[in-house]
Amino acid sequence: MSDVVAADPSGASRPGASRPDAPRPDAPEGHRPRLMRDRSGSQRVTNIELFFDLVYVYAVTQLSHHLLAKPTLGGALQTGLLLAMVWMVWSYTTWVTNWLDPEQMAVRLMLVLLMLVSLAMSASLPRAFEDLGLWVGGGYAIQQVGRSVFMVIALRGHPLQANFRRILVWCLVSSALAIGGALAHGRARELLWLAAVCVDVAGGLAGFATPGLGRSRTSDWTIEGGHFAERCQAFILIALGESIVIIGTTLAGVPSPTTARVTGFIVAFVTSVTLWWLYFDQSAEAAAEKIARSDDPGRLGRSAYHLIHPVMVAGIIVTAAADEKLLADPGATPTTPAAWMILGGPALFLAGHAAFKYVVWRYLSWPRLAAIAALALLALAAKALPALALAACAAALVAVVAATDRLPWPPRPA
Repeated sequence: MSDVVAADPSGASRPGASRPDAPRPDAPEGHRPRLMRDRSGSQRVTNIELFFDLVYVYAVTQLSHHLLAKPTLGGALQTGLLLAMVWMVWSYTTWVTNWLDPEQMAVRLMLVLLMLVSLAMSASLPRAFEDLGLWVGGGYAIQQVGRSVFMVIALRGHPLQANFRRILVWCLVSSALAIGGALAHGRARELLWLAAVCVDVAGGLAGFATPGLGRSRTSDWTIEGGHFAERCQAFILIALGESIVIIGTTLAGVPSPTTARVTGFIVAFVTSVTLWWLYFDQSAEAAAEKIARSDDPGRLGRSAYHLIHPVMVAGIIVTAAADEKLLADPGATPTTPAAWMILGGPALFLAGHAAFKYVVWRYLSWPRLAAIAALALLALAAKALPALALAACAAALVAVVAATDRLPWPPRPA
């Protein structure tokens, strides 16, 4: 890990230039495969990557609707499993476009085909555990295997090809489980899809160790850290954008806006703003700078972004579902599922962000942990408070945590 830290996890970031002259184990320019990015300059997120992300705006909306349709513990677990599947196919593609040049026609066409499959998969999410399981499991398998095959072909003569051969083997296993789950029913489908996600997660943790092919190290994953961080930040914005859409759409559908509903609208909006503020005011740019300067960006990319960011996305999705329930009847005493959504969404986001800060800076954020404990205590009083008051308390707690990041006393890395 680099000894130079140009950003502060709890105070203002101090941007510094990334290290274009830092040694990278990429193949020499003369041997760089035609479809690979030119790493001689800074890497930017391209228009086709942003266009690709539009499918996932729809996917996040479908996930929040799935949770609203099944506001039970079982429904929440199913929604979490579907989010994990959606995140895996998006995240694996993000790793790929960090190495490949999306301006190349072959890469662009690959992304368009993945978009098509992702769109079909996203449209099927609300009925994933009913009659459209094959669309979800099949879409997952097609993307995981198809993308890996493309990379093995595209990276001929490049050191990364060996890594993607291993990834292909692991994806064949996870895809078989995904297809098996699609053909099964009931609990068997859930367990097989969970196993498929676990295989893909375990693959990265194990360096995609494969008999006869060896294993890789995170230092072999020569990603451009700043680009990877920016892509994951974009997904957080996608989720927050879906929350804003739900707030506006729900208010627009109300026949007569009352004072309580207008107040609920403001509280829901403030909640979204505080979640954005918590992530982007200090941590986002600082973490991007840290991974850009890291001697092992693959390790930070795997832990801080690939594994932890979906927890924050889950928190935003739950919060969006809670906002819809809140705006429907802000003065009513919340049902148990509604109360857990109102409090659980911010708690999930805070837990994910606390883990993110700890992995990036080895800094334990006590304000975030204290806010999670306070949200748990609020759950004890949920039946005594109207939904609006409960949501206002949750928003206030997140706002207080965001404010503490601006205080001078949190420790700063040298």
